[in-house]
Amino acid sequence: MNNERVPRVLEEEIVSETLRFSGVARWYIGIATTAAILLAINQLFNLRLGGAAMLEGTYLYVLAGIFLSVTFLAFRITGRRSADIPWYDWLLVVPTLLIGGYFAYTSDESLRNGWEYAAPETAKWMSIALYLLILEGTRRAGGFILFGVVLIFSIYPTFAGSVPDPLSGFTQPFTDVVPFFMISSEASFGIPMQAFGTLVIGFILFGAVLQFTGGGRFFNELAMALVGQYRGGAGKVSIFASGFMGSMSGSVISNVLTTGAVSIPAMKSSGFSARVAAAIEACASTGGVLMPPIMGATAFVMSSWLGRPYVEIMLAAAIPSALYYFGLFVQIDAYSARFALSGLSRAELPRLRETLRSGWPYILVFALLIVLMTAYRWETTAPFYAVVLLLVLNQFSRRDRFTRDGFVDMIVSVGRTLSEIVSILLGIGMIVGAFQATGLTGPLANELVHVAGDSTAMLLLMGALTSFIFGMGMTVTACYIFLAVVLAPALVQTGLNELAVHLFILYWGMVSFITPPVALGAFSAATLAGANPMASAWQATRLGVVIYVIPFFFVLNPALIGQGPMPEVIFSILGAFVGVWFLAAGLQGYLAFVGTLGRGAMSIAMRGLLCIAGLLVAAPIGWLQSLGSAEVSLIGVLLAVLPATFAWRRQRLSHAGKRIDGDD
Repeated sequence: MNNERVPRVLEEEIVSETLRFSGVARWYIGIATTAAILLAINQLFNLRLGGAAMLEGTYLYVLAGIFLSVTFLAFRITGRRSADIPWYDWLLVVPTLLIGGYFAYTSDESLRNGWEYAAPETAKWMSIALYLLILEGTRRAGGFILFGVVLIFSIYPTFAGSVPDPLSGFTQPFTDVVPFFMISSEASFGIPMQAFGTLVIGFILFGAVLQFTGGGRFFNELAMALVGQYRGGAGKVSIFASGFMGSMSGSVISNVLTTGAVSIPAMKSSGFSARVAAAIEACASTGGVLMPPIMGATAFVMSSWLGRPYVEIMLAAAIPSALYYFGLFVQIDAYSARFALSGLSRAELPRLRETLRSGWPYILVFALLIVLMTAYRWETTAPFYAVVLLLVLNQFSRRDRFTRDGFVDMIVSVGRTLSEIVSILLGIGMIVGAFQATGLTGPLANELVHVAGDSTAMLLLMGALTSFIFGMGMTVTACYIFLAVVLAPALVQTGLNELAVHLFILYWGMVSFITPPVALGAFSAATLAGANPMASAWQATRLGVVIYVIPFFFVLNPALIGQGPMPEVIFSILGAFVGVWFLAAGLQGYLAFVGTLGRGAMSIAMRGLLCIAGLLVAAPIGWLQSLGSAEVSLIGVLLAVLPATFAWRRQRLSHAGKRIDGDD
């Protein structure tokens, strides 16, 4: 393995993948998580167990108390994940449950009497105690950078009046600000937690059950059966397998560590260099979080934030996701052609018919999930129906049937994942609350537009850079929520499509996983591949190039997220796919179905011209001498003729040379 030190966060992620709790902690997390899931089922299905419906506030306080207490068992005081729990972490569990119970018990009274603005003395002290527990939970689960951001913004309302414009706002005393954070529906228990309670919890449970019942292995075998025999087959398998797994897990690094353990050795054994294998896995795993139907927790927060059905978010994300994976596929194919990398042998591959025969339950479950979400709009309850069907079918499986211990392991894993999400959402909810309390959101959006000089392009570049920077230090969800408050209103104010703007922020928040200097996804893949981390990260930047350009395309042309007249949507999608093909071919120096562009100065020029042609073909708007997008795309196609002819002639001469050698 390379001697360059792997970042500590990756070591912790590797440990967390095999982390297994035992004893009292195992049973507490299992029972607490089960209780929370049953509570969610009661709430979302409106079962009214106990004779009455639970208020949303009461429901969210109970969830927060349960999962925040689990956070103190899953994460050590240093932020490290460990199953070795010291006694003082157990001491934090009791007050967390009691304080969560207090707010759940008084939620009806606080709603009727407006405690968020005029809390009684007891509620103020309880709010301060919960505030401190949330800060500690955020620090453990989200890291020191996120903790610092949350801390600064949470106390910002206490000195907002002393800050110069444009960040100046209304000043309020600390004892008024904290109850607002804890009791109002515009801060910690606002949209992020509401999304968690209605959407996230069910889909995280579904993803976990799918993986623990063998879904991950099935999708990996399906990918191998479909594309494993073609050139560069091991790399192409990684695309599909990591895409499926990433959509289920919602975590880039976890995806790398699970699928990469199989795909990276397979790629290396079939001829891929270690850094290229690591880069492919990192890019494929990153794209999985952006791929429907499940995506990550951030997509559900987006759905609640925009007040749109999750199905609409899912369908809008489908086209950019397909373009991203198409670009990655083309580059892997071109790389394999250049270096004559063959596919996997038939003996190494599962048979498609046998794979489908053994894995049909997973396809049936996915079909049920999609039908319930799209046809019936049961977004909050669909994953629970899918989980029940999956568990029933699992009992007829000889290969992956759940045991009691396996079921408990799955529940504990779900509890650990949900506790991490809750701790982060409660913390970043205070950032949202700080902007609401100071009345800063509107003026700040206006100021950003003014700073950009009313230039949409400049504002988008500022947004991309800001998203990238925050994405390096925050989770994707935290980055998205912060920018949804600060940046999205300014972009929408310029006339851009609101849904496209929020997807733009999400995509650019993901970029840091494959882009130096942080590139955690690429670094973790390099750890498995035994490659140089930074070299792998630069290779991932090249392979994942579509993720940098496609957000600009769809934010300027919403037809690429399905927003617009059908003829325009079809034309834009076709142009984008052709453009991505040219761009990927130019980067790798090989144009599929034509030939290689070779090496040397002329080759570099031809590759550059092909990249430019790709960008023009996929251009979202007309901008050359007031030409329309169709005319600009046509210019791109014409420019591509020269490098295509160059590659065809090289290929023809190469074949002619081989024939002459054969005749000799």
